[in-house]
Amino acid sequence: MNNYFLLPTINSPEDIKRLNSNSLRLLSTEVGQYIQEVVENVGGHYSSPLGVVDLTIALHYIYNSPSDKIIWDVGHQAYAHKILTGRRDEFKNMRQKDGISGFLKRDESPHDIFGAGHASTSVSAALGFAHARDRKKTNDQIIAIIGDGAMTGGLAYEGINNLGYHRSQLTIVLNDNSHSISKSVGALSHYLTRVATNPTYNRIRNDIWEISGKIPLSKHIRKIMKKTEEGIKGYLTPGALFEELGLRYIGPINGHNLDELTRTFQAVKKMNTPVLVHVYTQKGKGSKLAEKDAIKYYSMGGKVKKITKHIAPDYSNVFGQSIIQLAEKDEKVLCITAAMEIGTGMTPFIEKYPDRYVDVGIAEEHAVTYSAGLAAEGYKPIVPIYSTFMQRAYDHIFHDALLQKLPLLYCMDRSGIVGPDGPTHHGVFDLAFMQTLPGMIVTAPKDGNELRNLIATALQSGKNFSIRYPKTSSRAFTENGKPEILEIGKWEILESGSETAIFAVGSMVGMILDSNTDLFSKLGYQPTIINARFVKPLDSELILEICNNHDNIITIEEGCLSGGFGSAVSAFLHDNNLENKLHRIGIPDNFIEHGTRDELLDELGLCAENIISILTNDKLEEVYE
Repeated sequence: MNNYFLLPTINSPEDIKRLNSNSLRLLSTEVGQYIQEVVENVGGHYSSPLGVVDLTIALHYIYNSPSDKIIWDVGHQAYAHKILTGRRDEFKNMRQKDGISGFLKRDESPHDIFGAGHASTSVSAALGFAHARDRKKTNDQIIAIIGDGAMTGGLAYEGINNLGYHRSQLTIVLNDNSHSISKSVGALSHYLTRVATNPTYNRIRNDIWEISGKIPLSKHIRKIMKKTEEGIKGYLTPGALFEELGLRYIGPINGHNLDELTRTFQAVKKMNTPVLVHVYTQKGKGSKLAEKDAIKYYSMGGKVKKITKHIAPDYSNVFGQSIIQLAEKDEKVLCITAAMEIGTGMTPFIEKYPDRYVDVGIAEEHAVTYSAGLAAEGYKPIVPIYSTFMQRAYDHIFHDALLQKLPLLYCMDRSGIVGPDGPTHHGVFDLAFMQTLPGMIVTAPKDGNELRNLIATALQSGKNFSIRYPKTSSRAFTENGKPEILEIGKWEILESGSETAIFAVGSMVGMILDSNTDLFSKLGYQPTIINARFVKPLDSELILEICNNHDNIITIEEGCLSGGFGSAVSAFLHDNNLENKLHRIGIPDNFIEHGTRDELLDELGLCAENIISILTNDKLEEVYE
């Protein structure tokens, strides 16, 4: 911290309140520089947190956290918040194993009022806090900060609709960095904001409202007054929608003008009503690279790069190439995603087939139901969404696709352990929750070629079909190779052996194959290695065959043990009175914290050393007696 003047003196929000305007601006510069320095070193989100530094300082300058509840949406907005609430030094180890999280965590700080890793949650949670305050009859203020991207999620509007009905004090800060309001940002809109937040104006406005209720025809007069005010605001600002939903609209205001921000929040703090403060900001503020291309610099990987053993493209890249190849021969193939064009590798497909792609925004539930409508008209929708976000669409998969026999293909990127993003983003539950749904085919490829084969199989099957794959190398992929249609429910024997059979799912197949020499030498025999690419339905014929000539079975999956692949195998052995010993390896029944992917896989025992330990120390358990 030798290069910083003010930042080393800020240990809590109370220290910010002692600063004057010039010092606040200096602090903003230093916080932005510190975020850049840390993220460029250890990785993390980049452009988004830089855009809200001024807003964060203004909020902590005016409000009294944690007694006043500042609730963030999509936790990567909150880097400056972490730095200013006593975690300045710990921030240097953000997203590293045993370091602080890159998202909001209630057990990390009393200032992290509500955890946030997924989007669109802040308003609903904040309203819960507001009603709890009202019941307790305390005077703390509730503030929710939501980005314009998160406003594409339906949950945000469900919360706003409920807030408008209950009329409880809650301030929503809409952080707008889309430039969609540029036409409204001018001298007139700034003037209106100053008027709307002026205490004298608000006092006179309330007095006139009270007087108007006491004179003849008061209902009609009030209606005219309200419509007149709404009409002026609706014409000159983008706030008419929020006013109609029952919120007082303030803005738009410059999110990088600290004087204007603090003046606005000081006035809003005195309004005992639902308010939406519309703040426009610039992503990547203070970084020339991020200001120029906020999407490219949305996040950074840090200086320490993993040495990749394989030259095959990653699964996201394979997915993108595969859907282009398959779409060329089938005009019914469409792609629908929820704000995940880049992360899921779809950009090349969109460039080639812009009219066969729809991004619904951060609205996973809508993505699935919308796709079901397309399927009902004979199209073949592919729905690529990260595993952790597909959880949000569970009911829609059940009700709108499966129950109505409308076939969709769910491609779940980032399945398994994702590393530094931690428990909100680990995609470890999809094998379990997809298995619970009648009629769902559940799969995981061992490499890139098999991913293409599974996509081709799914599109031909006419069934609801889920494919999950990790954020890592695909191990093997032949560009323009011919897709192979696989027999649904059939596994693949990769190594024939004796005594022990290893049923491996997806990413774990490659790990086992890479470790086969060690397994053979340390065990003294060659175990049978099975690619269990179909988790549902199981290959019952092969399982029965294996059980006849192997004593031991090990299942290994990069997913939760509770209700996962191993559980399905265990149930099969029990139901068929099979007495083979079984050991299940996977994610235990607790949330996994952040760290590198390799660190976490080793810690969880998803490695060859654990298999050797299990077999050599006779840790196998009887499943059925």
